[in-house]
Amino acid sequence: MKSCALMLLGMAPLALSACGGKGDSLSTQTLTKYAIGGTVSGLSGSGLVLQDNAGDSLPVTANGSFTFKTSVASGGLYNVTVFTQPTSPAQTCAVTNGSGTADANVANVQVVCTTVTYTIGGTVSGLSGSGLVLQDNAGDNLPVTANGSFTFKTSVASGGSYNVTVFTQPTSPAQTCSVTNGSGTANANVANVQIVCAVTYTIGGTVFDLSGAGLVLQDNAGDNLQVGANGSFTFSTPVAIGGAYNVTILTQPIDPPQNCAVTNASGTANANVTSVQIVCVSEWTWVGGANIVDQKGIYGALGTAASGNIPGARSCSVNWTDAAGNVWLFGGYGLDSTGALGYLNDLWKYSSGEWAWMGGSDLDDQPGTYGSQGMAAPANVPGSRQCSVGWTDEAGDFWLFGGLGIGSGVTYGSHNDLWKYSAGEWAWVSGSNLLDQAGVYGTQGIPAPSNVPPARQFGVSWIDTSGSLWLFGGQFGGGLNDLWKYSAGQWTWVGGSNVENQAGTYGNQGTAAPGNIPGARYASVHWLDTAGDLWLFGGLGIDSNNSLGLFNDLWKYSVGEWTWMGGSNIEEQFGTYGTLGIPSSANVPGARSDAIGWTDAAGNFWLFGGFGFDSVGNSSPNDLWKYSGGEWTWMGGSNVATQQGIYGTRGTAASGNVPGARQDAIGWTDAAGNFWLFGGYGYDSAGSRDNLNDLWEYEP
Repeated sequence: MKSCALMLLGMAPLALSACGGKGDSLSTQTLTKYAIGGTVSGLSGSGLVLQDNAGDSLPVTANGSFTFKTSVASGGLYNVTVFTQPTSPAQTCAVTNGSGTADANVANVQVVCTTVTYTIGGTVSGLSGSGLVLQDNAGDNLPVTANGSFTFKTSVASGGSYNVTVFTQPTSPAQTCSVTNGSGTANANVANVQIVCAVTYTIGGTVFDLSGAGLVLQDNAGDNLQVGANGSFTFSTPVAIGGAYNVTILTQPIDPPQNCAVTNASGTANANVTSVQIVCVSEWTWVGGANIVDQKGIYGALGTAASGNIPGARSCSVNWTDAAGNVWLFGGYGLDSTGALGYLNDLWKYSSGEWAWMGGSDLDDQPGTYGSQGMAAPANVPGSRQCSVGWTDEAGDFWLFGGLGIGSGVTYGSHNDLWKYSAGEWAWVSGSNLLDQAGVYGTQGIPAPSNVPPARQFGVSWIDTSGSLWLFGGQFGGGLNDLWKYSAGQWTWVGGSNVENQAGTYGNQGTAAPGNIPGARYASVHWLDTAGDLWLFGGLGIDSNNSLGLFNDLWKYSVGEWTWMGGSNIEEQFGTYGTLGIPSSANVPGARSDAIGWTDAAGNFWLFGGFGFDSVGNSSPNDLWKYSGGEWTWMGGSNVATQQGIYGTRGTAASGNVPGARQDAIGWTDAAGNFWLFGGYGYDSAGSRDNLNDLWEYEP
């Protein structure tokens, strides 16, 4: 049997017959066979096919054990190989214990698969700053400190994607590094990514007077920057050294609409640029009235608002704002319902975009009806007049003092009567019903029932935080600089002189002192700051050298003392305008009288027009100024005088719109903080100069 076994293993088939015996044949014998298999590990791709003895193919899809379908006879040879390597990702699978003689089931064949990976790298050039960090596939960070080749630590599987970006740009000096050949599929080691670094500079500047929303700046027609507040700005994309920049306005602000302009907009970046200036100017809207001078009033029915109603063209009226935000207008010098020119005593109310004639006469030069002092009556009404002062008390009642016009008869002169308008009726409260009355000053600082200021026009008045009235200056023959307080029904002479045409005592600029006092003056403009202190600008009067002329001095009255805050102590100064929209300590409006002013929600003061000097000494400007933080800013209008109005389309704001130069207009601020301007003596759309009745709105 031993020889027979040998024959079975190695001899030729014909020799097998020699192994037969009685009752024994090959066809009935059963051969012993053994399975061939093992384990696969590390497999992550697809398509792996193993083979045994170059013929038995076995697809393998997962790690773990495997067994070929065809067994090998006992003592037979086996030889396991990889017929097809995996892909997606590409892998290389290696076989150990792959061949031998099958003396038993084989289970120790090991197929170990490893993923094919490739390195990602390239070269850096132009690097001179520090802090450059590259990143591959948004996660593999590589700090780079020098020019030359680089390679990321983490390789990429064959067929995998790579995406090289700059995670941190260099500084000291600032540079911008750009990537080329930065992305692709790794089918071999990648060494062609190029990082080119250049010295760059930031582009920025300052935004002034922005109040609307939606301003978008653009540099080089591509780098957009949305700006929501005043102050400095910097574009996100720097410019390479020697590169050009060009800053433009992509989107103008709205709500309120503004027109923003760029200065120092373009150039070559040889250092960080901070000099670009964005100046935003609000737009005027012509709301109502005529764009030509000398229009008569359209009164309609007494007490009834109508869209066609409009006060006649006039100057030097007085106005109030009631508790509901409605505006009331009284008198002035202008045209009545017939077109006659004279002093007026009509009372108007402006509410919800319509005018209503509320009292007084629709004819000019009407005498006053005084009634009994202290007693309101439906028939009472002040005589026709111009250039009075007025205020609204805490109860919402209106007060009127003085002015130039018609008395209780038909004579003409200055008033010192004090009136109160409440619940639709006038009451003569104090002063005289006769014209041109001298003052009764009494003792300075002591209230008395007999005290009363002298008759005057063009004074200024205000209400303090306690509700008391204050009155300063004006004109009665000459200029006045007396300061009065009205409280609890009595007048008190507080300061200044009881003699006209007194020179100013300025002291040191910025320093309050008991002896300081503005010179006698009239037709100044004034405002109250958020602390309740009075500010006074300009007027016509006597300077520190006892000369008569127009002023541009700025004063503050606080805690009983005056402080000279700015401008000149010498009359007849020209304006220093600087750059439109840019504040400067050197800026100052030219000397002037009869201007109009407003205060915005932040407590800043705005000044428009008046009779006075532009940048070269011509009279009657239409310039708009803002005083904030101790500096003046030229905000609009022209720095050259005698400009006609540009009205545009009624009801539509536009950057080109601007009221013509004028003096003795009235103005108010509405609940939304917008400024309103009505009438005055000035220039219309055709360049004619006379009384106006146009109504304008400005959103600061």
